[in-house]
Amino acid sequence: MNVSAADEFVATLNAWSRSGNDALLIRALRSPYSRVPHDTAAAYATLAERAGPLLDAIFASRLALPADERDVVLRFAERVKSLGEDSDIRALFEIAEPPRIKEDPAELRLGHAVDADTQTGVRARQGHFSASSLNAYADCARKWYYRYVCSAVEDPGSSASTYGTAFHAALEDFHGEYPHPEPQHEPAMRVRIVGDVNWAFERYRADFDTAVEVELHKRRAQRTAQRYIDWIVAESKRAPFTVFGREASTELDLAGFPFVGYIDRLDRDDATGAVSIFDYKTGSIATSAAEYIDDVRKFADFQLPFYYWARTAAGDRVTKLALIPLKDALLDVRPVALEVVPVATPQAKRSSSPTGTIGIADLERARSRMIEICRELTSGQRTSFPVASDPEACTFCAYKNSCRDRPLSEREKFGR
Repeated sequence: MNVSAADEFVATLNAWSRSGNDALLIRALRSPYSRVPHDTAAAYATLAERAGPLLDAIFASRLALPADERDVVLRFAERVKSLGEDSDIRALFEIAEPPRIKEDPAELRLGHAVDADTQTGVRARQGHFSASSLNAYADCARKWYYRYVCSAVEDPGSSASTYGTAFHAALEDFHGEYPHPEPQHEPAMRVRIVGDVNWAFERYRADFDTAVEVELHKRRAQRTAQRYIDWIVAESKRAPFTVFGREASTELDLAGFPFVGYIDRLDRDDATGAVSIFDYKTGSIATSAAEYIDDVRKFADFQLPFYYWARTAAGDRVTKLALIPLKDALLDVRPVALEVVPVATPQAKRSSSPTGTIGIADLERARSRMIEICRELTSGQRTSFPVASDPEACTFCAYKNSCRDRPLSEREKFGR
C-alpha cells in the first residue's frame, strides 16, 4: 500500500478519537490497514449503519464468523478502544514506515540519449505463394500484411463462403461420376447432382450458423446445379470433352518462388486434346470478358494466369481460361471465357460479351508481375503497407474493424 493510504487511515482514526463519529470508524474498518477481511468489514459496516454503534456490534459478536476472522475483528475493536490522545496509531496497528530514499543529485542526472532502433522492413513468412495471396496484396497491401504477416485475427468465414465450399465439393463428386458428360445421360445426371448437392451440404452443415441457412443455401444450390447441367449438356453437344482434373493440386516455380493452388476443373477436348481451365465462382465476379481481361492487365487478378502457366509447365496445351458463375440460381450459367491466342483481338471495354480472347503477352506480363511482387515481399524492404483506395475492398474484409486508415464509404462518412 502507498504512504498516502496509510496516512489517511491514521488521520481517520485520529478524527474518530476526537469526535466519536461512527462513520469515521466504519471508514477505518474498511481500510486495508485495519487487517479485517474486505467482506467481513463490509458486513459489519452495513450492520452498524442499520443497528447502532460499530464497536457494540463487534463486541456483541452480532455476526457469525469463523474463529480467525472473529479474532481479527475483535483485535481491531480492542486497539481502537484503547486509543488516547497520545497513542501512536502506526505502532498500534503495526504500520511500517516507508523506507527513506537517500537523495543523490548524481542519480537524478539525465543520461545520454539512446539512439533509436534501426527501422527494418517486413519480410513475407510464408513458405510458398498462391494466386489468392497475390490477389489479396493487389486488392489491399494492408490486408495482405494483416493476413500473411500478422495473422491478426482469425477469419471465421461466412455462410456465403461455406456455400461455395459445399458447392465445389458437390461438383467435384459429380464429375467423379460423370467425367465425360453426354447428352443421353442428361436425366441420370440431373438425378445424380441432386444427391451430390444434398450430401455436400450435409457434410458442411456444422459450418452454417443455423439449420435454416443450410436449407436455404441448399435449395439455391439445387436450382443452380440444374442450370449447370443445362450448360454442360449444351457444351457436350457442341464439342465433346472429358473432365480429367477435379480440385487438381497445382505447383509452379516462378524464378525460384514456389506457388501452390488447386484448379477446380480441367477439361480436355476429345477431338483436339486442347485443355480448358475452369474456376468455379459462387461470389461476385467480372460480368464480361472485357472486364476480366482489364483486371488481368491491371494486375488485380492472378488466378487464371497462374493456372495457365502451371498447366503449361506440366505439358498441357491450354487454349481456354474460364470463370463459371454459380451465384445466381435465376440466371443461366454463362462462363466468362477467354480463348488463349498469340495476339488478343481488340475488344471494347464496355462490351458485355462473356467471351473474348487473351494474348500470350498479357499472360507473360501477369507472370512477370507475380515474380516482382514475390521479390518485393521477400526482400525485407517494405516498411509500410498502404490501405486500398476503394471502400469496396473493405466490405467483406475480416480486418475491417482493426484498420483505422481504411477508406470510408459515403454512407460511413456521413454516419460519423
